[in-house]
This record gives sequence, C-alpha cells and structure tokens, in this order.
Amino acid sequence: MIALFVAFTAIGANIGNFFIIGGVPLTLQTFFAILAGLVLGKRLGSMAMIVYMFVGLLGLPIFSQFGGGFRVIFSPTFGFILSYIVVSYVVGFMREKKATLPMFIFSAIVGLILNYVIGTNWMYFAYKFWAAAPEGFTYGLAWSWMLVFLVKDVIVSIFAGIVGHRLNKTVMAKSSLKIN
Repeated sequence: MIALFVAFTAIGANIGNFFIIGGVPLTLQTFFAILAGLVLGKRLGSMAMIVYMFVGLLGLPIFSQFGGGFRVIFSPTFGFILSYIVVSYVVGFMREKKATLPMFIFSAIVGLILNYVIGTNWMYFAYKFWAAAPEGFTYGLAWSWMLVFLVKDVIVSIFAGIVGHRLNKTVMAKSSLKIN
C-alpha cells in the first residue's frame, strides 16, 4: 500500500506540468498525500510520503516536472514535498479519531491548509534567501500565486475526503490492513 501511494503521488506530480505560476506547477500531489492519510492512516500514510520524498531525493524523477535528486531541497517548492508528510500524518490522525464522511472531508481541508502554510512559507523563504526572487517579490505575492490553485485544491481535497471515506467503507474494510 505504501508503494502504491508513492506511485500515485509520483503520477500526480506530473499530471499538470504545463501550467506553472510563480514556479509552482499544477499537480495532484496534495490530493494523493491527503488520500494516503485518509486511507492508510497516520503511520502508514506519512510513511508513504517519507518514502516518496526519499526516493525522489535519491534521484528518481518522481517530483513535479520529472525532477529528482538532492538539489530539489533548494527548490522553492520543496516545502510542499515536506508538507506531504505532515499532511498525511495529521489527516490520518484526525480520521482515526472519527471515521465519518464529515470528518474525512474536514480532515482533508485541514490537510490542505497545512500544505499551503508549510509549502508557501518555504517558497517565500527560499525565494528570499537562496533562490532568485522575482523583482518586487513579497510575502503577499507568494500567497497570491497560491490563490490561483486554491479552487482546484479545495475541490480535490473534498473529493479526496469522499473517495477516502468510500475506500475505507469498501476496499479497506475487506483488507487485512487495519487502520483503527
């Protein structure tokens, strides 16, 4: 299951590579990080995202725009990759407490907020301290770049909550892998 979510996240990383704003590509990585926590729980979900990060850092081109390697740590968008670990853990923790559809959707939205806070702050500091910031770059500009992705991310987060709940009721209920 961990390997499956690593593969899903790698595929999701490269679905919308043609659409980039402020160096941030449109991807479905957040969807799969949230879904990993919802389906696998806090421990296995976060482990899937840790494996995803390390496999990419080892050089396999599984990050967005088929990136990989240790140099990605210095990318302005690496904070989003780091956030997937926290996102899947927190989402999994919340849904393990109460496995209802509203909790799945609520925890997915909380995961999205964490993704934005960690990823956007990393991006801001990366542009300010080690990456070449665009002329007139401000904290507000970093957040305004993210607003473009917000509608898509809210929709896919709600969808992840619904899909995660359904998978837990059907596939995972019949699985030998027990989350709670």
